[in-house]
Amino acid sequence: MSNEPILIEARGVEVAFAGHTVLSGGDVTVRAGEIVTLIGPNGAGKTTLVRVMLGLVRPSAGTVTRKKGLSIGYMPQRLGIDPALPITVKRFMQLGAPSGLHTQDYENVLQEVGAAHVINQPMQGVSGGEMQRVLLARALLRKPDLLVLDEPVQGVDLTGQAELYRLVQSIREQRRVGVLMVSHDLHVVMAQTDHVICLNRHVCCAGHPHAVSRHPEFVALFGDEVASTLAVYAHHHDHEHALDGHVHGEHCDHD
Repeated sequence: MSNEPILIEARGVEVAFAGHTVLSGGDVTVRAGEIVTLIGPNGAGKTTLVRVMLGLVRPSAGTVTRKKGLSIGYMPQRLGIDPALPITVKRFMQLGAPSGLHTQDYENVLQEVGAAHVINQPMQGVSGGEMQRVLLARALLRKPDLLVLDEPVQGVDLTGQAELYRLVQSIREQRRVGVLMVSHDLHVVMAQTDHVICLNRHVCCAGHPHAVSRHPEFVALFGDEVASTLAVYAHHHDHEHALDGHVHGEHCDHD
């Protein structure tokens, strides 16, 4: 068990719309300096659970506990910008930003995510990868304790996806923030996260990525081929992981 403080914790979250249950038994804990990723098929309840944890959706049952004074930086799944609305990256970042920030603050955070060159460009003119970096920079403006990233590599090519995940890792290490992420990209996620929670309207399985990739419910959801590929991708093993990540055995070579 990590000694890092708990930033946010959901227990027994259930959500029903019009009498139809879309999520039950949602349990998530995110600690400082930890990356926790929610995976699962479309409609599995991932974004719903995140919205409950952000306080945007009231659960039908269950509780969400946040560290006192918790600051959250949120990176949404989609951003719709009217092509007829001329707005620069800097102006976009200023919308809803904390008061008292200066141009240097925006430059610094864009520099941190590798997007300083787009600060004066129109939002409509940036690439998919640049857009995701701008959204990440905007989330960092609040100096968050917790980053919530909903499909952070959406619309980005494979090379850009790997770069963005490495960037998230770097931010976690430099800032010691907790990260709660939603993602469909199983291969990269399994290599880049500390704790995986697999949802399909309920928590199918949760724990260390390697252990989750071998769990029967994960295999049933994604198939034997995907599960076996992920097991090899994440580690070369001569031991077993328990679901909590503890090792049974002596030796492990990580890729």
